[in-house]
Amino acid sequence: NSQLSTINYQLSAINYQLSTLDLIQTHTSKTNSFLTIMAAVTADEIEAALLASLASSEDAVIEDSYPWSVEQTAGENAFDYHLKAIGVIKSLSADGYTVTSDLSTSFWELTPQGATVVGTGTQEFQVLKAIFEKGEGGTLPMGDLQTAVGGDKDVSKVGMANCMKEKWIKKDGANLVSLKSSLDDVTDQVVIDLKTIQESKGALDALPNKTTTALKKRKFIKEKVIKSVKVIRGPSYAPQRVKKAADLTKEMLDSGAWKTTPFKPYNLVTLGEPVKGGYLHPLLKVRAEFRKILMEMGFSEMPTNKWVESSFWNFDSLFQPQSHPARDAHDTFFIKEPAETVSIPEEYYERVKTMHQSGGAGSIGYRYDFQRGEAMKNLLRTHTTAVSSQMLYKLANQEGGFKPARYFSIDRVFRNETMDATHLCEFHQVEGLVADYNLSLGDLIGTIETFFKKIGITQLRFKPAFNPYTEPSMEIFGYHPDLKQWTEIGNSGMFRPEMLLPMGLPENVRVIAWGLSLERPTMIKYRIKNIRDLFGHKVDMARTKTAPICRFVDASEQL
Repeated sequence: NSQLSTINYQLSAINYQLSTLDLIQTHTSKTNSFLTIMAAVTADEIEAALLASLASSEDAVIEDSYPWSVEQTAGENAFDYHLKAIGVIKSLSADGYTVTSDLSTSFWELTPQGATVVGTGTQEFQVLKAIFEKGEGGTLPMGDLQTAVGGDKDVSKVGMANCMKEKWIKKDGANLVSLKSSLDDVTDQVVIDLKTIQESKGALDALPNKTTTALKKRKFIKEKVIKSVKVIRGPSYAPQRVKKAADLTKEMLDSGAWKTTPFKPYNLVTLGEPVKGGYLHPLLKVRAEFRKILMEMGFSEMPTNKWVESSFWNFDSLFQPQSHPARDAHDTFFIKEPAETVSIPEEYYERVKTMHQSGGAGSIGYRYDFQRGEAMKNLLRTHTTAVSSQMLYKLANQEGGFKPARYFSIDRVFRNETMDATHLCEFHQVEGLVADYNLSLGDLIGTIETFFKKIGITQLRFKPAFNPYTEPSMEIFGYHPDLKQWTEIGNSGMFRPEMLLPMGLPENVRVIAWGLSLERPTMIKYRIKNIRDLFGHKVDMARTKTAPICRFVDASEQL
């Protein structure tokens, strides 16, 4: 009995595999047949059939294009044929050969799972069948059920639950026991209902609503909606369409064919699509406003179009030691090719070297061996102060000697930082400096307050800080009314004598400077929380398009 049961199980598995193979072959055959039919049926043939259907009389009509397509294809792949026919009808309507009105047809369609059930029976029927065929006396161990139904977990799980619901089986300990004496005592009603839908060609009223709802819930059927059209003759109808020419050609002029050739109508007064201009990025809008404010304050813009600088101008000329952590590759992007700058002012280089090694002007310097190779390294500038140092050097050595000046810059800088919601490895720095005789910390604070008032920030605090090239140095904090907190908005200080004297500036000349990022005030202005939503590849172009004009209200004018 055991061997016979094993043989029966193996035969059942083989039959299941063969039925699956038959379904695949049938589907492949139908697919190939469809491709052959659709390749054979051309748009011209469909057009000829449509025009012929309207040729019988002036009142001829195609009541519904979908049933018409079914008739043309004898029911084979009518849906796909209909899609192609709709395109032809639209083309005919555009030339006035037909006039259409929209229709809609709904019907039930079996899903692939539903089509399988029609052939194999429902999951519950398969479970009951397995109990009779693989069990003994209408009893089957629950652990053997999945194997008995061909290894399909879905069939065993769903089928067992539905069998119990229908009271076809019951649990008896670890066994499943049939409550029916044979398969003939049950009716697989779901299969009957699915066949009814097939026979009625998907008619919505073929079954009660309660039944179709249950079939939909089990994903055996789905409602399909076909958009179709009613077709009648148009004002330009003819049994055969004459293609209209789009252009007048030389051949038409030579042969005289242009006299009888129908042309597509030309609209000589249409304006076409409006030309759309570009949109300024929010950073550029804020930059333009800052630039206007600084120029109103008497500042001149520095040339900052050179992103690659030498370590000498970026660090050494600012009295920043060559052992400073900021000069490490973890914080700075060094250039591989060309790795070194071509030239630097040699006399100035020697004075900077001396200031670093042994000091001057009351300073003892850093007391280390200054390396030329380190100074010559090229890098992506880490701040626009590299440009400020060059401008101050030119100011000290210009013809006629030093003259007081105010400079500013707004441009991109680069730092090897970990990117997050508030940091990028590239950002924009706003920097301003004033070089004049006998300036003090009060002048620096006054200049900073004037600028920030012009962008609407009146509450400022200054906190002592350290910078390698400024002394004293201050961090700038502003009160943000929306966030209701003090936020760091910039840095400032007075350039050290160790930086200014090697440039050749007079001893009583002082330089005050301050800087801030362009991104932070832009994020505050446009209510942007993540800097990557403002700058970089994740920027929403729609936000750039709709960003309002940037306008800062001068707080001093409101008082």
